[in-house]
Amino acid sequence: MPRAELFRDTLGVPHLRADDELALAEAQGRVTALDRTWQIEVDRWRAQGRLAERLGPAGLEWDRFARRIRLADTAERVFAALDADDRAWVEAYVRGVNAGLDAGRRRSPEFASLDTLPGERPADEDWEPWAPIGIFLVAHVLFSPFPSLLWRAHVARALGDDAVDWFTPGSAPSGAGSNAWAVHGSRTSSGAPLLGGDPHRLLELPGVYQQVRLACPEYDVVGLAFPGVPGVPHFGHTGAAAWGITNAIAHSVDVFTERLDDDVDGLRALGPDGWEPTAHHVETIQVRGGESVPVRVIETARGTVVAGADAGEDPAAGAWSIRLPARIESAAGFAAFPKLLRARTAADVADAFALWSDPVNRVVAADRDGRVLRFTAGRVPERPVGERRLPLDGATVATVPIVSAMTPPEPVSGFAVDANERPAGRPHAALGFAYSHDARARRIAALLDAGPTDGAETPSALSRLHADTVSLRALALIARLRPHLAAVGTDAGRDLAGRLLDWDGDVAADSADAARYERWRDELVARVADDERLRPLHSPHGMGAIFDPWFSVRGRVGDSIEALLDAPGLGLDVGALLVAAIESVASGSAEGDGAAWGEAHRLHPLHVLADLTDPPDGVVVPGVDGVPLAGDGDTVRCTGSVPGVTPLGFRGSVARWTWDLGDRRRSRWNVPFGASGVPGDPHFDDQLTDWAHAATTEIVTDWDALDPEEWR
Repeated sequence: MPRAELFRDTLGVPHLRADDELALAEAQGRVTALDRTWQIEVDRWRAQGRLAERLGPAGLEWDRFARRIRLADTAERVFAALDADDRAWVEAYVRGVNAGLDAGRRRSPEFASLDTLPGERPADEDWEPWAPIGIFLVAHVLFSPFPSLLWRAHVARALGDDAVDWFTPGSAPSGAGSNAWAVHGSRTSSGAPLLGGDPHRLLELPGVYQQVRLACPEYDVVGLAFPGVPGVPHFGHTGAAAWGITNAIAHSVDVFTERLDDDVDGLRALGPDGWEPTAHHVETIQVRGGESVPVRVIETARGTVVAGADAGEDPAAGAWSIRLPARIESAAGFAAFPKLLRARTAADVADAFALWSDPVNRVVAADRDGRVLRFTAGRVPERPVGERRLPLDGATVATVPIVSAMTPPEPVSGFAVDANERPAGRPHAALGFAYSHDARARRIAALLDAGPTDGAETPSALSRLHADTVSLRALALIARLRPHLAAVGTDAGRDLAGRLLDWDGDVAADSADAARYERWRDELVARVADDERLRPLHSPHGMGAIFDPWFSVRGRVGDSIEALLDAPGLGLDVGALLVAAIESVASGSAEGDGAAWGEAHRLHPLHVLADLTDPPDGVVVPGVDGVPLAGDGDTVRCTGSVPGVTPLGFRGSVARWTWDLGDRRRSRWNVPFGASGVPGDPHFDDQLTDWAHAATTEIVTDWDALDPEEWR
């Protein structure tokens, strides 16, 4: 039988070496089961819509959503449509997972916590061959802009159509997205290109990326994997070529309003050509320790009904369907994954990403011959910008083809930056409607343009980008205060305003002025969000609890505060609001005025067991130290919270990476916690201190410097 060996470096990162590609895929699945069983099992239960069977009522809302959107059925379709080689590769990974699950379950204390919950715990199961595709869909299904389309529909319904545009410029949630940069060899000390960046997601425990090395006779790749998914699709270095991605914030999913009707022939939906039949049935969600819950699953000619009127329970009330590319085309981009592992040039990377589906990504790629490319990859419905603004009327608007969003690879001769901003000067890459604020992108570009102090870029020098905590957005917001200083009526208020205007914008963890700014912004956001003119936004949205985070009025106001202050149709008294926020913070700040930002802004990672309501004493929720954090959701060093709601950092950089195309051994990486997802393991959180200080570690690739480990 083909042989696979496991080695580990001093951080516990698995380095796998096998006799052939399928043995390597099996080894990757097996080591993932050993290191991340709890994490990948939870995500598999999510893909199946069976989380409530294990967790009880805490898993019910997710299960309703997963059943309605038909995640498991979509994953099965995608798997069935893979070609024979790709299907064999995924099957090999699943064989490895199944080989390691028993040992992994024994290592993971969360399963003991499950045993203490009321009700019977279902028997453990082996993985279905389509499970990795389901897990990949789980990781991305809410990463698309479609929840924001539902939010904009709520705005239009509550405030009128014109109000939608108050929340559009720079309105993607703060802390969402990623940073990425590419530096041509003409600007580096080695003469070879450098790539780097950091993806931003919820800070989940264990972390959402897994550092790994995959080596066989065909290739030798280091990169960041999704636990439960083979390959390293987002960030990888083959020795000869490398790549990294950011989210393109593209309109990849159409949302339709649906008019449903139960007649004698069954449930039907109104389409452009009249009433149409729907595919519908009822599924039963088993809820541990409680009554089972029926859920009606409806699919119209446009897509799966996922929101509104309890997803079609009351047909007359209306509902919303979404048209997922993966479901419509039976493709989730998996054909790109093994092809990326074999890439030897930047052009090979682009060829592989031509097979990508959703989410749509902007990609930077480079090779050791000095070529640097940037391009966009994925698939989108062929819609003009005006049809990306709100859900479409399913009764009058027809579906359109889903087409490739692949842009021609553009050579990079100096440097390139992507940070989810609207792509200025590159209209062919503007595939969305609302984008992230451009402050991060402008700050990264300024740092690269200035160059390091010694004149040439190196992997270590690029760490200054990962570590940067200057907020251009904060400085611009504070500048709005200056014309209104005369209206500040107290000495304490004038002192606070003066401090903010003199502040350099560095959101350092030990900065009291950063804390003053954040408290002032919180107060400003709260006052705008609670203004009577926006009060209708606080009404129930009716989309289902799974979408509540996208309907946080204070969160949305914080994301769009500049546009709201400037919105002529809203008519806010901007000067009065700015000054009132200053006076409010100044009058209440005596006790905490000297407190540093990091005292309030602490790490708050999420764990699924923390969602349990009144858990029994035997449930132990794994955690890590709530370390003080620098930065916020607007800085390059992203540590996002929700202005006006909480200062706790629960979203941000879920990995940091720098790829050196001159010598891969000079490449660097870091994840927030550790290589292991097993609480109590020495490598569960041994990278946390470095992460909190935006430090990275050089990658070890010399096999003789690694420790061999016997398979469990």
